[in-house]
Amino acid sequence: MTQADMAMGIVFLTQTAAGVLGNSFLLCFYSYTLLTGQKVRPTDPILNHLVLANNLVVLSMGIHRMLAGFGWKHFLDDTGCKIVPYFHRVARGVSLNITCLLSGFQVIKLCSRNSWLTISTRLPKCFGFCCSLLWILQFLVNVSVPVRVTGPRHNQNLTLPMRYRFCSTGQLQSFDPLLTVVLLFSTDVICLVFMIWASGSMVLVLHRHKERVQHIHSRIPSRRPDHEARATRTILTLVSMFVSFYGLSSICNLFVGLGRKPDLWLVDSSVFLGTGFSVLSPFVLISRDSRVTQVFHSCTQKTFSQFG
Repeated sequence: MTQADMAMGIVFLTQTAAGVLGNSFLLCFYSYTLLTGQKVRPTDPILNHLVLANNLVVLSMGIHRMLAGFGWKHFLDDTGCKIVPYFHRVARGVSLNITCLLSGFQVIKLCSRNSWLTISTRLPKCFGFCCSLLWILQFLVNVSVPVRVTGPRHNQNLTLPMRYRFCSTGQLQSFDPLLTVVLLFSTDVICLVFMIWASGSMVLVLHRHKERVQHIHSRIPSRRPDHEARATRTILTLVSMFVSFYGLSSICNLFVGLGRKPDLWLVDSSVFLGTGFSVLSPFVLISRDSRVTQVFHSCTQKTFSQFG
C-alpha cells in the first residue's frame, strides 16, 4: 500500500462519511414530515427521493474505493462487480432525473403564481408516482451494465479492452466505443439541457418580478416573493452544482471509456467528482431549510437547559 493509496483512502473516507451523514439525516427528516404531515412542503416528496438516490450513490462508490485505498483491493467478486456499478448508475440517473424534475417544478411554480393554490394541491400527489417511475426507468436503461462488467475472476483475460481498479468492463461487440458512450449519455444530456433552460427561465422570471416590485408598492406586505426567491436560489444552486460536477466527471469518464488501460488516478478522480454533488447537496438543503435550523435550535436549547 503506497502513500498515494492511503491518501486516496482518507479522501474517500471523509467524502463517504460526510455524504452518508448528510443524506441520512435528510432522509429521516423528510420521511418524518411526510409520515406525520407536519409542515410538509410540496417539494418534500421529490427531495426525499433525491437524498435516497444520493445516499445510494455515495454508498455504492465511496465504500469500496475507501477500502481499496487502505489496502483491501479484492473484496468484490464477479457478482459484486455487477451489482455495485449497476446500482450506482441507477442512483446517479435517478439523482439527475429528480434534479431535472425539481427545476421544472419550480419553473411551473414561478410562471403560474395566480393558480398556484390549485397546482400546489394537485402536483404533489403525483410526485411519488413520478419518482417511482424514474427509478423503474433507470433500472431498465442501465440493464446492460451488469452484462458488460466482470469481476476479479476474469481479470486475467487480456481481451477486455478496459481495466478498472476492481472490475473490468468490455464493450458490446456490436457497438463502436464512441457510439456506446453516446447512447449511454444521451438521456443525461437531454436532462442537463432542460435543467439549464429551466435555470435560465427562473433567473429571467425573478429578474422581471424584482423590477415590478421596485415600481409597484403593494399596500399589503407579502412574504411570499421572498420565500419563492429563496427556494429558487436553492434549486439554482443545486442545478449549478450538478452541472459542474457532472461536466467534470463526464470529461474524466470519456477518457476512461475510450482508453484501453486508463490510469487509476483518472478513474479515482472520475469517482470523486461523480459523487461530489451527492455529498454536498444535502448540506445545501440543510442550510436553506428553515425547518431544519429550527430543529437544531430547539435541540440546542433543550441540551443547554438540561445541563444548565
